[in-house]
Amino acid sequence: MRKRSEGFTLIELMSVIVILGVLAATAVPRFVDLSGSAKSAAVEGIAGALASASSLNHAQNIANDANLTDDAPTLVNTCDDVADLLDGGLDSDYYIDTVATAIAEGSSTSCLVRYDANGDGDYDATDEPSATFTAYGAVP
Repeated sequence: MRKRSEGFTLIELMSVIVILGVLAATAVPRFVDLSGSAKSAAVEGIAGALASASSLNHAQNIANDANLTDDAPTLVNTCDDVADLLDGGLDSDYYIDTVATAIAEGSSTSCLVRYDANGDGDYDATDEPSATFTAYGAVP
């Protein structure tokens, strides 16, 4: 009777190592540097929060003008004023690049929020990523 050995052969082990190496070589570069995607997603999220806050403030302004409520909206005359609608304000790494100097009550304009990419606190057009949001003028 012949004794049967158990375990893997060297060829089977080498095959598994080669397959894992190929998978790692193709998958790892995709996940090594996701900071650019994360920053873009963060700026998009902040732009969405600013747009939502501005829309809610605009609805409050309409309700106040129609005497449906006594709660006054927050003053929004420029794109920069929209940051005051966020609880806690806008983080110091982000800034609103004012596109319009003034927004009339009831009208809207497109505004731009940017990430201070180089962290120097000097906000300019080279800072990326950026995203747009809509701001509505409101006068209490």
